[in-house]
Amino acid sequence: MADNSPNGAKRRLSDMPELVGQELGVSGWIRVDQAMIDQFAECTGDKQWIHVDRERSAREAPAGTTIAHGFLTLSLLPVMSYELDGLPEGIHAAFNYGLDKLRFLAPVKAGARIRLRTVLAGFDEKGPGRYLMRRSNTIEIEGEDKPALITDTLALLVAKEDT
Repeated sequence: MADNSPNGAKRRLSDMPELVGQELGVSGWIRVDQAMIDQFAECTGDKQWIHVDRERSAREAPAGTTIAHGFLTLSLLPVMSYELDGLPEGIHAAFNYGLDKLRFLAPVKAGARIRLRTVLAGFDEKGPGRYLMRRSNTIEIEGEDKPALITDTLALLVAKEDT
């Protein structure tokens, strides 16, 4: 896991409200290749030609190639966020609480690389030992001006008893 503060120490729970508006980090790149797209299509049953038919996509698709499903791109957000180690110390559990403002802005072409950029957008105490963390996420496409998607993720954090 990456260090997440200037001195390499883990963020403290009490410091989180002061960090609102600051970037939590940028993940490494993940390649979204045709095999990954095909596996997602098989798993979900979404076999629309723009995702799986290379020849037709080369002829007819605006991108000139197959593109990843938007929800495939979204599904890679958690694995990229784990790399950022964005949780403060003293957390017993973190639960996915949902998404806000999800927008798919640009297609991810087969073979493209994507990465996650995350900003802490909110950190509110919801009760004793319970916090709602909001992160603004941008999934960038290497070499592209527009990101693949933007969304706010919400996580309900439960502090350890002794924190």
